Amino acid sequence: MTKLIVNADDYGYSKGVNYGIIEAHINGIVNSATMMMNMFAVEHGVELAKAYPTLGLGVHLVLTAGKPVLADLETIVDENGVFHKQSFWSNQPTVNLDEVEKEWDAQIQKFLSFDLKPTHLDSHHHIHMLPILQPVIAKLSQKYELPVRISENHQIDGITPFTDQLLTDFYGSDIPLNYFETIKERINKGAESVEIMVHPALIDNHLKNGTSYCFERLTELDILTNAKLPEGVQLVKY
Repeated sequence: MTKLIVNADDYGYSKGVNYGIIEAHINGIVNSATMMMNMFAVEHGVELAKAYPTLGLGVHLVLTAGKPVLADLETIVDENGVFHKQSFWSNQPTVNLDEVEKEWDAQIQKFLSFDLKPTHLDSHHHIHMLPILQPVIAKLSQKYELPVRISENHQIDGITPFTDQLLTDFYGSDIPLNYFETIKERINKGAESVEIMVHPALIDNHLKNGTSYCFERLTELDILTNAKLPEGVQLVKY
């Protein structure tokens, strides 16, 4: 039996994202989500999460969107105090990794301040998988005794992997309608646990004005609320 975690990223980004994820949970196969602690609808997301405790909830660490939780950062923000975009990190920048650690630690602490128990850690744009940041995520994983999302191409020393395999292909404008019915074709031989990254949402102005990946999230929501899993694949229950 393969244990499946269908994790919705970007929880807390907006109320529409929160509502879409909850819809995909109560009427679909999403059983996990990870929250961006620096975004517009964090408190709204906390309220919904406490109303639906069967949704596993982790921390979606942010370094490439919005403003940080902490003030007085210098190397990981621009002149307006906003996080650098993803492209900044692809150029092997010189940054103060202590700032990254302090900011991510503050995001985890903010999550804990709502009396929530995190299931795991991952990050927006998979930024924690960059070699320069792997020691930081390993340190926080050990500090909080939390597993971390990994992929086959980004093994990280010093962490416990969240699952044996991560699938990131449930994304874009051409997701097969039978994606989950044929999921066994994508599962590695011997993988006992698999995470699928998803991004369902209901569209609101905050989402529409903030990201290019917008209306595709409605298609994801439709698929996730109509999916059937094949025999031998079972959702993890929280």
